[in-house]
Amino acid sequence: SFAMPFLSRPPALDGTMAGDVGFDPLGFSNYFDLKWLREAELKHGRVCMLGCLGFITQEKIQLPLPGFDNKVATEAFFSVPAGGLWQIFFTLGAIEILSNNGKLAPGDMFVDGRAPGDLGFDPLNLSGDDAALRRFELAELKHGRLAMIGLGGMLHQMLITKQGPLEQLANFQPIQYYGL
Repeated sequence: SFAMPFLSRPPALDGTMAGDVGFDPLGFSNYFDLKWLREAELKHGRVCMLGCLGFITQEKIQLPLPGFDNKVATEAFFSVPAGGLWQIFFTLGAIEILSNNGKLAPGDMFVDGRAPGDLGFDPLNLSGDDAALRRFELAELKHGRLAMIGLGGMLHQMLITKQGPLEQLANFQPIQYYGL
């Protein structure tokens, strides 16, 4: 494997998908459909890219309503009314079901030939040029992977310091300051 030279390359990871460097140390590609795993990776990456933007934006912009004035996302979650959380939950569920035409299992999600992550939304016709499409697919995958790591870092930083990312950068204190 290019990613881990001391391990053999998993047979399903043949390098045909964007960003495939043979990294699968737990062997998921031996048990699950590779397209289903890529779909999950893209969805999580997209959510984390939006989450990173939201964590940073929330420090500077809040809704002018009671319960929406907390700048720290980990604390703001608990101040949002339950009805708002249920709205988000059901909206995301509806998007998940509608975007896959009700096919959510790994065995039937791609029977119609849909590519992982392709929701049929391309208003700028970025998929018109095949070389550009491959470049955009790789860029989205790399940015999503970085966003997943970044969101985890921001989340833990907020839990430890009780500060948003921008406030923490402006007023940095070593972790020992927080008594850990």
